[in-house]
Amino acid sequence: MTKINDLTQGSISKGIWSMAIPLITASFVQMAYSMTDMIWLGHLGSESVAAVGVAGFFTWLGNALSFISKVGAEVTISQSLGARASKRARAYANQSAMLSSIIALGYACFIYIAAPMLVGLFHLEENISELAIMYMRLITPGLFFTFNNNTYSGLYNGQGNSKTPLKIVATGLIFNIVLDPLLIYGYGFVPAMGTAGAAIATTFSQLVVFSIFIWNLYFRNSSIGKLYFITRLRARFVKRIVSLGLPVSMQSALFAMFSLTLATVAAQWGHIGVAVQSVGAQIEAITWMTAAGFSTALAAFTGQNFGARNLGRIRLGYHYTLKLAGGIALIACLAFLFFSKEIFSVFINEPQTLVAGSAYLKILAISQIFSAIEQVTAGAFNGCGRTTPPAIVGIILTGARIPLAYYLVTFPSLGLNGIWWSISLSSVMKGIVLAIWYQSFQKRLENGQYKPVGILGKMHAVASRLWQQFN
Repeated sequence: MTKINDLTQGSISKGIWSMAIPLITASFVQMAYSMTDMIWLGHLGSESVAAVGVAGFFTWLGNALSFISKVGAEVTISQSLGARASKRARAYANQSAMLSSIIALGYACFIYIAAPMLVGLFHLEENISELAIMYMRLITPGLFFTFNNNTYSGLYNGQGNSKTPLKIVATGLIFNIVLDPLLIYGYGFVPAMGTAGAAIATTFSQLVVFSIFIWNLYFRNSSIGKLYFITRLRARFVKRIVSLGLPVSMQSALFAMFSLTLATVAAQWGHIGVAVQSVGAQIEAITWMTAAGFSTALAAFTGQNFGARNLGRIRLGYHYTLKLAGGIALIACLAFLFFSKEIFSVFINEPQTLVAGSAYLKILAISQIFSAIEQVTAGAFNGCGRTTPPAIVGIILTGARIPLAYYLVTFPSLGLNGIWWSISLSSVMKGIVLAIWYQSFQKRLENGQYKPVGILGKMHAVASRLWQQFN
């Protein structure tokens, strides 16, 4: 039986690091799933890669939807444990898991039925469309498993335990690495299945992860008490979970759509524009995922201390995490500025693309620190049960990239670089605006004067009434 990691006392730095390192590692493990598929499928040709790429967009949307139950579980469980209300934490764990299964099943069924229509939106060649439809339908069970695996990770994160999910997810990656080449190319009595093999390997790997989670959560003694795989949903718990997770889910889903729109703008410059955005985003994701790991760690830390009403400890934890993530982002900033060509050449070494990619990294360099500020501050807000402010700032300013990109590319001196400037400038603004908002919120919270007004005020008032009711 794993123990609850009490983050309301002891060393702040140890508490943050003990959560952050497994979370950051788990993020890279998740990225390795798709990278493994792409590496092996790349040998089959661009058609297979394109088919999997189309399906990947809907996998991204599925992950965004899973934040409803995942984030809701992380915040409610951590706050309940901080308030020493383990019975309530167990209720939220059961409700989050059940809600996750229902949404996951609905989404998987939708993807299976609507696959031809969804693939048709991309206007691909007929043979690629057929491959994409087949791949999407084969991974629909995997979508159900992945969706729930994200939520199960949230159950552990809320308890301050990020090591157990890492071990479980890493086990699935090992299966995926072994099965990918075996099922794609075949060996011995195993026939070569090509793209279908990649789908089966991914689905089976997620099934392994799902099975281990189920065994640990439902057939062993849980650290928060007995959990039930099937339970009756209770309105007041579900409303609280959804109110916390939905803003984060919407932000993630819209981010995917905004990125897809920018990709169509970059496609005006042919394969160079698309290649630079694709590779550049992968490179930038290294610093982004690191900051996201610190963000989730801080959310759990803040949630427990918010439940315990240790407001001073919340402030210290925020500033400490900000220094950590900011320092790593500063290193990335300097690397992008002074070693942009060397970094990009690891992926693509064609002269024209290399020049464009180098420009991308230099332009995005200035935004790395502000992106880290945004991520960490969002974690602090989420831990306090205020998931709406980060979502509002993220949706509005990320959405602003599209008109800004269309405007900036009209300048002859910018061209393609105008798209990258729209991304960088909006990231800078997101970091500044959210940090100012949080400082105001934190000051009023500590002074007992926090009384939000307007639409946000009503949402926060509802959350506050629910909190008082549960206590």
